[in-house]
Amino acid sequence: MKKKLFGLIGYPLGHSFSKQYFSDKFIAEGFNNLTYQNFPITDINNLRELIVTQPNLFGLNVTYPYKETIIPFLDKLDETASETGAVNCVKILRKEEEIRTIGFNTDIYGFKSSLLSELKEWHKPALILGTGGSSKAVSFVLRQLGIKYKFVSRNKQAENLNYEDLSLEIIKNHKLIINTTPLGMFPDTDAFPMIPYDGLTSQHFLFDLIYNPDETLFLKFGKENSCTVMNGLEMLHGQADKALEIFRGPLNKD
Repeated sequence: MKKKLFGLIGYPLGHSFSKQYFSDKFIAEGFNNLTYQNFPITDINNLRELIVTQPNLFGLNVTYPYKETIIPFLDKLDETASETGAVNCVKILRKEEEIRTIGFNTDIYGFKSSLLSELKEWHKPALILGTGGSSKAVSFVLRQLGIKYKFVSRNKQAENLNYEDLSLEIIKNHKLIINTTPLGMFPDTDAFPMIPYDGLTSQHFLFDLIYNPDETLFLKFGKENSCTVMNGLEMLHGQADKALEIFRGPLNKD
């Protein structure tokens, strides 16, 4: 009997630890019938071909840059994926010749559980750097926690701040700053969000969704200003564990 296959789609995938994490987890927990593979597709339009040509593929994790653009290619979204407008986990249901796909957002679980481990009462309001797919899960969690926030984007929009808008005063008044952009991610580790780091204090909490490298320049500058800092590795583990529950859960019986 062939092993059930799960995988990761995105582009590029050289930074990702997902394959190693899932492969190690399958071995550690005795899931001998499961295997994991990276699928670095350059165009989300290739999704259907991938699913059809991999008959043992039953689930996908989704990373940059497809968390939003994948949605029109799916048959159904669960409630949180629908509310956030972003998907990072896809359940693939196969019954004879019929294939159905359901999108989920496990980033919400991963981000919330890791954030709460270090969050203090004074870590508010928040700045969310970036407006891509990952930012949707972050803003969803902040709304759940009652933390007000502002998005910061490269492009000027009425409802968002622009990086040029960020003053020392704005930084000082926003004690939680979350980087959802790929700036600083391997292999471009010299990049970082352009914010006034001089405004940071020991009262600030800097959270970077990037986990490779384990300390981005964004976090390094935060540490130099005595901030609480956290990278995205714990979030990765949390969302991956939740994804595995979905892959192997009751939907598997369909």
